[in-house]
Amino acid sequence: MTIAVDFDGTIVEHRYPEIGEELPFATDTLKMLIRDHHRLILWSVREGKLLDDAVNWCKERGVEFYAVNRDYPEETTDNNQHFSRKLKVDLWIDDRNIGGLPDWGTIYRMVSRHKTWNDIINEEISHFRMESYEESHHRRKKHWWQF
Repeated sequence: MTIAVDFDGTIVEHRYPEIGEELPFATDTLKMLIRDHHRLILWSVREGKLLDDAVNWCKERGVEFYAVNRDYPEETTDNNQHFSRKLKVDLWIDDRNIGGLPDWGTIYRMVSRHKTWNDIINEEISHFRMESYEESHHRRKKHWWQF
């Protein structure tokens, strides 16, 4: 799967143009996604030195992207009449999603299990209901003769 990942507010806290603190488990999850053979593209509003700083920040933490702000590493805007700023990816991970950014553990579950946000929520609700049901049915019933 090809996945576009935003930087500010998604991998790190939003402190643009500075680099904020890493969001919990962001780089660990990205490394797991790379290990699972997903192609990650860094998709950021950053340009020039600010973009280089973000890419280097990620590299220092062991995250190397397949491409940065393009569909593939060799893609250029020079004399390319078919260049499109819109990436051709399967999935976007961005803090500007409707509903916000799930935690990185949930993101990994969604990607690795091919689940939607709605699927994950429904699984959690089902799990909670099952636990409540089991708890209520495992209580020892009191009989009239017990004192």
